[in-house]
Amino acid sequence: MKTENWKNVKLSDICILEKGSQIDTSLLDDSNPYRYINGGIKESGFFSDYNTEGESVLISEGGASCGYINYVNEKFWCGCHCYRLHDIKVFPKYLFHALKANQQRIMNLRTGSAMPNIQKSTIQKFELNIHEKLETQKKIVAQLDKCTSIIAKHKQMVEKYDTLVKSRFIEMFGDDPIENGKWKVETLGSNLIAIDNGKSFVCSDSMRKGKYPAILKLSAVTYGEYNQYENKALLDEDMFLKNVEVNQGDLLFTRKNTPELVGMAAYVFETERNLMMPDLIFRLNVKDDINKIYLWKLINHPIFRERIRNLANGSAKSMSNISKERLQTLKIPVPPLALQNDFAAFVQQIDKSKFAVQKSLNKAEILYKSLMQEYFA
Repeated sequence: MKTENWKNVKLSDICILEKGSQIDTSLLDDSNPYRYINGGIKESGFFSDYNTEGESVLISEGGASCGYINYVNEKFWCGCHCYRLHDIKVFPKYLFHALKANQQRIMNLRTGSAMPNIQKSTIQKFELNIHEKLETQKKIVAQLDKCTSIIAKHKQMVEKYDTLVKSRFIEMFGDDPIENGKWKVETLGSNLIAIDNGKSFVCSDSMRKGKYPAILKLSAVTYGEYNQYENKALLDEDMFLKNVEVNQGDLLFTRKNTPELVGMAAYVFETERNLMMPDLIFRLNVKDDINKIYLWKLINHPIFRERIRNLANGSAKSMSNISKERLQTLKIPVPPLALQNDFAAFVQQIDKSKFAVQKSLNKAEILYKSLMQEYFA
């Protein structure tokens, strides 16, 4: 239990919060020297002038990125949808990490649905548990920065492997495998044996321990890579159903998600036992003329994503849904199986190298989360 040299403070006790300034966004141009940051993690463009310099901590005040935390150490223009924190009485990068550790609590301060925002009077009262000694703050930052640097490098390597696969896909099948006219085009349904449904259960909020039965979260497939650690333990192990267990070699498909992410697929290279598909995920069982790895990369490829999204419907903009019937009408190019298999072999070769990097990345992320928990919980 943290006691000595640790104290709870309100954000307003250790800094001054001030909103940035609005500009005429028509003046933004990539040739300008200063980043224009107006809420999100990245810049929204480049401006000819700056209103902030040095180490800066930002909290997004409104819009889609409302509640996100940013750290900038350069001259830039802070937009009107950011709170910039200045006259900071602790080490600035330490405050950034402390806020990041409490990201979800800050997100919970948002009000409004169409245009969420965080009131200044609310965020000023936000409480943090901080260490009073500057030297200790710097040591904590050094540890966390080392972790984030390792994470960033591993993510860059993973992205390079992904880029290699995308490039090989275009090299083998063309910029648009349907429009290039080289391959026969058929409906997905005519190349499927069946589409399996997942199940819906009331589960624990926590990840399972060991091999205890669990159900996957939607996030286990959402980003196009199978992540078996995104799961929730069942309340009772007798609820487990063998017929919806995820198996090695499965091709999983998200039938429901946000409009941008609906219809993503993930191929299961390997998986632990006793993990079930949720009802938001389909399993695609293909016929002999289709290689699952080829279909996986086709579904997720940027050149094909718009066709997938066009299958979705639903009244709520936040969640789109693709029915079995509509999914089966999807037109797909069907190159010779030998070519699909050659591509799949390349993907599997790349995946072995990527797996080692991903394993190191997962360890670094777990370490980072544990340090954040230790220092800021």
